Amino acid sequence: MSNSKTLFITGISSGFGKALASEALMAGHRVIGTVRHQDALQAFEALSPGRAHGVILDVTDFARIDSVVAEVEQRHGPVDVLVNNAGYGHEGVFEESSLEEMRRQFDVNVFGAVAVTKAFVPYFRQRRRGHVINITSMGGTITMPGIAYYCGSKFALEGISDTLSKELGPFNIFVTAVAPGSFRTDWAGRSMQRTPRSIADYDASFDPIRKAREAKSGKQLGDPRKAAQALLALIASSHPPAHLLLGSDALGLVRGKLEQSLKDIEQWETLTRSTDSDRGL
Repeated sequence: MSNSKTLFITGISSGFGKALASEALMAGHRVIGTVRHQDALQAFEALSPGRAHGVILDVTDFARIDSVVAEVEQRHGPVDVLVNNAGYGHEGVFEESSLEEMRRQFDVNVFGAVAVTKAFVPYFRQRRRGHVINITSMGGTITMPGIAYYCGSKFALEGISDTLSKELGPFNIFVTAVAPGSFRTDWAGRSMQRTPRSIADYDASFDPIRKAREAKSGKQLGDPRKAAQALLALIASSHPPAHLLLGSDALGLVRGKLEQSLKDIEQWETLTRSTDSDRGL
């Protein structure tokens, strides 16, 4: 197809990455996808011989990323679209969760995405075209009890993406932070890392939240295949947005958060203005 593109997608073994890789191949695109194991690589390449190419890469293997991307560009490039999808959710009460768990969460969700993006940006800049899509979350705008580290990582990726869109805009390179709501992926199930409970004070407030999240896994509102189709529409756009929400739950919750933020700004406006210098500019 004339408008086919070459996509590099991290984490294609499950969730959004798997759905997007499958839909992109069916739509006639070429897909290079990262996996963790040889058997996953072979299974992926069997989906579409010649157009599906697997790469064994852990996004936290920072020393290898530049050379892997250089080889991909040489063998399969030019890559048109980078999709930073690899990530996972950490659930745990803030006071109960270790700093090491936070470091791991940020290594995968933030530093991994940043490292892969940094490896691709020089190629995109030299070609004066490209599209970086960072899969964030509605948890990059709203928050919920028990996922402080996860939300923190997604807030960070949202901020980095938005800044990068302004830096790369002059080179005809687009950056989109895609923020899904709740989808039927492994996020709240097999993929989620849960910190054991240890402080009784949180039992009443947090235990029902943890049980509800576990019970909802696999029954969420969002359909990953429809999300993949939405991402293909985004990729096809000549002027993609810097931010895109996926799912009516994300739409309602994020809109509500922004409306509340505006109310808070207005309520405290006098105090906010009180810190300006009397001498003006």
